[in-house]
Amino acid sequence: MESSPAKKNNVMMKVASTIVDRRNLVFLLISIAIVFSVFSRSWVHVENDLTAYLPEDSATKEGLDVMNEQFITYGSASFMVANISYDDACTLYETIKGIDGVQSVEFNNTTEHYNEASALYTVTFDYPETDKNCLDVLQAVQDALAGYDSFLSTTVIDTTAELIEKEVNMITAFVAVIVVMVLAFTTDTYADVAVVGLTFIVAAILNMGTSFLLGTISFVSNSVTTILQLALALDYAVIYSNRFKEEHRTHDLHDAVVISLSKAIPEIGASSLTTVGGLIAMMFMKFRLGPDMAINLIKAIFFSLFSVFLVMPGFLMIFGNLMEKTRHRPFVPKIPFVGRFAWVTRFIIPPIFAVVIVLAIHYSNACPYVYGYDTLTTPRENETQVAARMIRDTFSSRPILAVVVPGRDYSEEESLVKDLEAFPEVDSVTAIASIDAMDGYKLADKLSPREFAELLKLDYETAQLLYSVYAIQNTSYDKLISGIANYRVPLIDMLLYVTEKVDEGYITLEGEQAETLADAKTELLMGKRQLEGEDYDRMLVYLTLPESGDETFRFTDTVRETAQQHYPKQNVYVVGNSTNQYEFEKSFVVDNVVVSVVSILIVLVVLLFTFQSAGMPILLILVIQGAIWMNFGYPAIVHEDVFFMTELVVSSIQMGANIDYAIVIGSRYTENIKSMPRKDAIIEAMNFAFPTILTSGSILAASGVLISLITTECTINGIGEAIGRGTFISIFLVLFVLPQMLLLGDKIIAKTSFALPKVNREFSGSGAVAVDGLVVGRISGNVNGIFRGTIDGETDLRLLSGKISREDEKEQTPAEQTEPEKKEAPAAELPHGEEEDSSRHTGKRRAGRIRGRKNNGGNRE
Repeated sequence: MESSPAKKNNVMMKVASTIVDRRNLVFLLISIAIVFSVFSRSWVHVENDLTAYLPEDSATKEGLDVMNEQFITYGSASFMVANISYDDACTLYETIKGIDGVQSVEFNNTTEHYNEASALYTVTFDYPETDKNCLDVLQAVQDALAGYDSFLSTTVIDTTAELIEKEVNMITAFVAVIVVMVLAFTTDTYADVAVVGLTFIVAAILNMGTSFLLGTISFVSNSVTTILQLALALDYAVIYSNRFKEEHRTHDLHDAVVISLSKAIPEIGASSLTTVGGLIAMMFMKFRLGPDMAINLIKAIFFSLFSVFLVMPGFLMIFGNLMEKTRHRPFVPKIPFVGRFAWVTRFIIPPIFAVVIVLAIHYSNACPYVYGYDTLTTPRENETQVAARMIRDTFSSRPILAVVVPGRDYSEEESLVKDLEAFPEVDSVTAIASIDAMDGYKLADKLSPREFAELLKLDYETAQLLYSVYAIQNTSYDKLISGIANYRVPLIDMLLYVTEKVDEGYITLEGEQAETLADAKTELLMGKRQLEGEDYDRMLVYLTLPESGDETFRFTDTVRETAQQHYPKQNVYVVGNSTNQYEFEKSFVVDNVVVSVVSILIVLVVLLFTFQSAGMPILLILVIQGAIWMNFGYPAIVHEDVFFMTELVVSSIQMGANIDYAIVIGSRYTENIKSMPRKDAIIEAMNFAFPTILTSGSILAASGVLISLITTECTINGIGEAIGRGTFISIFLVLFVLPQMLLLGDKIIAKTSFALPKVNREFSGSGAVAVDGLVVGRISGNVNGIFRGTIDGETDLRLLSGKISREDEKEQTPAEQTEPEKKEAPAAELPHGEEEDSSRHTGKRRAGRIRGRKNNGGNRE
């Protein structure tokens, strides 16, 4: 094989040579990085709560932050026991209530707790839900139910991360098998599989090992990034491998690796721009899960490029000769029938596609988006989902809103409770101001010393003494001066104060009094900690509405407005699953438009510079955007609910990734049409593009389908299903619609073409040279101007416009210059900024002369 003709002054060749020649150093550094990544992967903190990604300035997010800071949430669990009589259920209720660590158990004979021979126990533990002691109590309750057909639903044990990790590992294994099969089928050498596979493994490990640098990532990003990295970025390794095999036919192993790398870097870099552009659109989302996924996927693509450019050359040096030995005949068939079909139907398919686009837009706008998991199903269910479904299907439930208001104003709270309970949408309200205590009193009622003494059957003098000490400890000295008999204290505060003094031994209670107060103490403390914070109080509003829906969302605004009327100068918050979903809906309305527009604009800009035509990008984007509309119009037709995140994520990925299929066909067609009839050009373009589309498209589609079939997490399931379906639609459209669009629109493409200002390649040589145009350079001195004539002497010029050629050589036409068997044209012409190849001539510098006319001021020394 011939040695490399690499030019030492070529920057890309120098870079490629450095990488290949120092491959052992690269391998050493990468090996260290891989070992580090294996350990650092476990440092990643994964966020499983979608509400953590609500916009920071949203009222719901602010309310959640206030609740987390101000209130204690005790651990709780719902236990459903099926096939049990009511009497046995009551007996079991007593058993559960007596377990150490169980604070309270909700159970009664309403349909909320007993229905269809099934019992539902809502158990609250003595410990906050983050306390590990909750796990011991939970296990004790489960042991008590060991002999029953029971189902558990709780937030104390979060098995989401563990379940998702197992499912993702399973999906990755299946996808890896599919990748091997696809590569073995679509490539022409079996060793390709090893090279491409090892390159991706390095990229995936480095990407996972550096995720801890981002701090916290979402469970969605943590789950699908590696799989999508494989599907989105595998093309980069395939492109480089194909370049190498092409160069290896005429160069030795080392030079083939270097030359192919120098050519692959700009080609792969340009190819990655559309994918990155689509992902960047998610950075503009208000719902911060979008930026989270965008950053993780862009990082994954970066490490894929990093691995292809730095690590893969070393693998090619190792496996390069083996790739020659393991060559096999191409298994991917030619598809000339697709091109011929496109030619025959070029006037039929585009109008049909226009009608389909209109219908797709209509149905995609009617896509039944949901903002919670209640109506979503997955092909497989885990234990948590089974329990939640059984409880949801068997028992009636009431959505709960938490209304957070400024604290310590019980009278205002009582007034707000009455206003809220007046709404037919409200079933009941639980607040300190509404909880019944004893003898008709509520916990928030303010009692005088005499009333308190009568309630607890205390001596009046003892009650007065308690009130006096309480006033002193709370710096209410004015009450002592005005008379302690008129001092009124909320019942809950006085009861807790008495229990404190009993525990300290200052007060002694006996018999029924002591027993009543002891029983009340735990519930009082629990209620106070859950409903009273340092600065805010919380009330729980039980609704008669479904958890989600326009009616529910509107009523949450009504609740917020009602609360704000009672506290006009202070902040109030309304929080709950309903408000979370309402916030999701509000952010989705904006984010959906932003993501669509930004992704299209970014891809459009990339394609404008790629094709230097306004018509071509519009045609390509129209086809892929049509696939997106069809993808999300399908659920409306089959009445299938779609989680809102699916649209935001998948539309960006589909535009960024699937547009590459259209680019391959479009660029090849515009190249072919210069030297062959349009019919032959589209047939050859389809034959050329089909292996690439088959490789990339089948892997991405298979990845999406496997995600949807295996995962039990609704968000991830929806993303996988839409990616798989959308990729199939995109492949169909680029094969059976885009060719007709190109054939019908090639005149528009040509008329909207433009040329970017650029300098032609340098023209150097000696002898007679004909010049007609704007040139700069030296002719035994400096020249700068528009010349028309012949230069006889040594020339070293850069043509800015016009044409230049040697007088003793025939000037070639553009069509002849495109023929691969022709030598490089000895002339270069730039009419209106369009570039044609020019010859390069070398010679010794000598004095020369200019013959002809100089049209515009130049200098001659």
